[in-house]
Amino acid sequence: MKTCFKCKSAVGSEKIGFRDECPQCGSDLHVCVNCSFYDTGKSNSCREEQADYVKDRERANYCEYFRFGDKTPKAPAREQAEQLFAELFKKRS
Repeated sequence: MKTCFKCKSAVGSEKIGFRDECPQCGSDLHVCVNCSFYDTGKSNSCREEQADYVKDRERANYCEYFRFGDKTPKAPAREQAEQLFAELFKKRS
């Protein structure tokens, strides 16, 4: 299911244009973090080697390689690690 990276609401549109916005929260949809090629572990945070560098990955861009990902993006590794650390060492009463 295609979902907005910001509000996690479902996006029903089959084709996403450069300027399309989420119907729920109004955030841009044609963004790196919504793309199936987005991967923070790769150079330029993109698995598509020919894609141009994008400075702000949460704002609309004109990347021709954009393919809307069918899954909710994962939290960055740092956020996951901090959450696991907090759960491991939380105070018990």
